[in-house]
Amino acid sequence: MLVMDEAFDPHWGEAWTRAQVASSLTMPHTYALVVDSEGRIDRPADAREPAGFALIRSAPGEEELLLIGVRPRFRKRGLGRILLESFFTQARKKKADRVFLEMRANNPARSLYTSLGFEQIGHRPDYYRLSDGSRIDAITFGKSI
Repeated sequence: MLVMDEAFDPHWGEAWTRAQVASSLTMPHTYALVVDSEGRIDRPADAREPAGFALIRSAPGEEELLLIGVRPRFRKRGLGRILLESFFTQARKKKADRVFLEMRANNPARSLYTSLGFEQIGHRPDYYRLSDGSRIDAITFGKSI
């Protein structure tokens, strides 16, 4: 949970609570990947110095990226890209045809996603409600693999 606490701004809990993330990890078709400070991908228990993580849910023929984050001191090193490439590799191993993700419309990682071939496939107006009562759109992306 340390990586999540550092990787997201204080508002990240509005979408996912720590309890929800922990609960997701106990579900049979959900798994996490962890990238260490050297760019090596591990399962959570094997990570040396965890720098980032991805939470993924599997379904027949598809994989969904639920969460991804990199701790601030490890950003701008390509670790998010490494996590996403590993996500694609895992999806192929599981015989998925497509991968998906959903994000807030103002997410700065959007350019990373599009650089890796994700295309916008949906738009959910006012989907996320923030703690101050304001709302922000959700954007869904997909990619054939």
